[in-house]
Formats: sequence, structure tokens, C-alpha cells
Amino acid sequence: MINTNINAIQAYRILTDINANNVANVNTENFKAVDARIVDKLDISTHTSKYGTNLNKELTDQIVIENGFKAQIPAIKTQDEMTKTLLDIKA
Repeated sequence: MINTNINAIQAYRILTDINANNVANVNTENFKAVDARIVDKLDISTHTSKYGTNLNKELTDQIVIENGFKAQIPAIKTQDEMTKTLLDIKA
């Protein structure tokens, strides 16, 4: 189960990289922003925008990404505690 959380963190890292690239190129002429979303089984779907970077969208995406990261931490901590408990019971 912890692998799912690790995969989610990796997916959110990729989204962060794409988001950062879009923002870094906000003033680049003819730059086409990449729109990325997590889809089934934490795969990432991307498509190129017809237009440049939309900072309102990128900021909103960054908030979603941050919350996605934050959601994984308690799940990993809980799984770690459960594993420790099971090992203590077995010992």
C-alpha cells in the first residue's frame, strides 16, 4: 500500500516540474504551456496548450499539487506505525 503513496508523490513531483516550467516561460515568446493531469492509476496525461502560460491556472494547479503532497504524508505515517505495531506483535 505504501507503494501507492510513493507513486502519488512521484506523480505530484512531475506535475510540479511541469508547472514550474510553464511559469518560468511565462514571458517566452511562442511558448506553449503543457497542461498535465493525474489520471487512472496515477498516470499523467498531458497536452499542449494553444496559448502561452495562464498564471491563474498555474497557481490553482500548484495549490492542488501541494494539497496532493500533503495528503500522502499522514497515509505514509499511518502505514509506518501499523507496520511497527505488527512487528512488535510478532516479536
